[in-house]
Amino acid sequence: MDQMSQRSERRGIHVDQSELLCKKGCGYYGNAAWQGLCSKCWREEYQRARQKQIQEDWALAEKLQREEEAAYVSSHSSSQTPSPHSHSQHSLATFSKFEEKKTNEKTRKVTTVKKFFSPSSRTAPKKVASEKERDKEKEEKVPGRRESHGETLLRDLKGIFTQPWEMSSPTEESHEVKTPSPSITRQSSVETDRVSRDFVEFLKPLQKPGREVHKHSRSFIESMGNKKDLGAEELSECVQDFYQGMSDRLLHHFKGSTDRVDTVMDHVEKYIMTRLYKSVFCPETSDDEKKDLATQHRIRALHWVTIQMLCVPVDEEIPEVSDSVVKAITDIIEMDSKRVPRDKLACITSCSKHIFNAIRVTRNEPASADDFLPTLIYIVLKANPPRLQSNIQYITRFCTPSRLMTGEDGYYFTNLCCAVAFIEKLDAQSLNLSPEDFERYMSGQASPRRQDDLATWPQTGPRTNPVLSQMHNNISILASLEKRQQQVMESAQSLQAELAEWQESVAREVQEILERLPLEIKPRASAIDAENVENDRLPPPLQPQVFAG
Repeated sequence: MDQMSQRSERRGIHVDQSELLCKKGCGYYGNAAWQGLCSKCWREEYQRARQKQIQEDWALAEKLQREEEAAYVSSHSSSQTPSPHSHSQHSLATFSKFEEKKTNEKTRKVTTVKKFFSPSSRTAPKKVASEKERDKEKEEKVPGRRESHGETLLRDLKGIFTQPWEMSSPTEESHEVKTPSPSITRQSSVETDRVSRDFVEFLKPLQKPGREVHKHSRSFIESMGNKKDLGAEELSECVQDFYQGMSDRLLHHFKGSTDRVDTVMDHVEKYIMTRLYKSVFCPETSDDEKKDLATQHRIRALHWVTIQMLCVPVDEEIPEVSDSVVKAITDIIEMDSKRVPRDKLACITSCSKHIFNAIRVTRNEPASADDFLPTLIYIVLKANPPRLQSNIQYITRFCTPSRLMTGEDGYYFTNLCCAVAFIEKLDAQSLNLSPEDFERYMSGQASPRRQDDLATWPQTGPRTNPVLSQMHNNISILASLEKRQQQVMESAQSLQAELAEWQESVAREVQEILERLPLEIKPRASAIDAENVENDRLPPPLQPQVFAG
């Protein structure tokens, strides 16, 4: 019966390992932030949707341009031809209605274009124009003709696909970045300076390729300083495009040696993300902070969830297990202090290994994946890590794709995403509780402990919360120490009284001796020959004499 209840409890937490993989069936680990896809498949879907949206916006922009040019030609020709005053007013009214209709349509359908515009794309070098485009540019230079909305959209759409650091030559790059943004020129922190020095030292043995990597990395950081107004997904797209381009160049240089490419890319990621951390972590254009607060509030509301409700196979009464749990909590909290996505993943991996060790020690056998996820959920509930959602999104957006798609880092990170998703959707059925009890516990009206357990709660047992048991033991130890301290204080006071009494007894004995044997002071004795009356007849005393030898 107990085994059946355990299986029913675990049914709400169990996640099939196949659900952790990409929904496209490529074999890599998926991510909830990417709708269950891996980073590679997500980028392909994102690029496909983005390409489709851009083509639609481009077609709409050309349509608006043609309509506005036709309206301009019509209004211009009518203004040159003499006509009655009523006809002129009618034309202006018709044109204003067209302008209003065009503006409404543009506002409704072209708002998605704005997110692709950036300062760098507007200032990027233009491609060689065709004859048709040159003719349009000549028309734009006609005095008295204003630029239409459609022409503005077309001009802005020209620089979408080509990144600024790819379109410019090295000379142009150096010329464009003479005045870097304030975020780049501000005083670097000690960690940033150290990472920069380490990056340069690592690239020195690579010689010319190392110089190219350093040049492109610095150019990319400078270009990102002008993209503060972009959304979080656009920032991620820029960084991932840079990773992909750099990885392709390194793969060609190292002739297919993926290990060396991964090593260089790890250092590139560390250098770039340390420099960009303050501007891309939890950006103002995202709702990461709002999600952080919601997750923290949710975890605080679930403080009553016990280790038995989650069916966690961990016995915290065992010292080694308790130590592993504390280390796992420390690692997951320490994740927020790291700047590089790879270092944050290392904290998650270390936390997961401590969890596996706690399960192994408790069961005396290797831990399974079904035991790992409930324990990870329990650790997250106990730790309530700061800015959890921001850290997950930061890793998802700016980590090198290979780390999230394969390896133990990708596996543990995927499980952490599943744990957070489970906490957000935790309900009564997941904890094997009735809906009424779940609502009472969530509102704080009641505690999971039953009234008949109150008399026995200090005792250890299978139904006892180990945290409460440890607290009771600490209270008992404190009571014993208080009792011993009282005994010491009483002994000290008794000793002080005995010392005072001894001092008084010694003083009384000295006084009695002085009274019994009073001190007599005799007169001073005279000289030996003081009474001799014939002193004058005595010879003088002998004086020492010195003879010269």
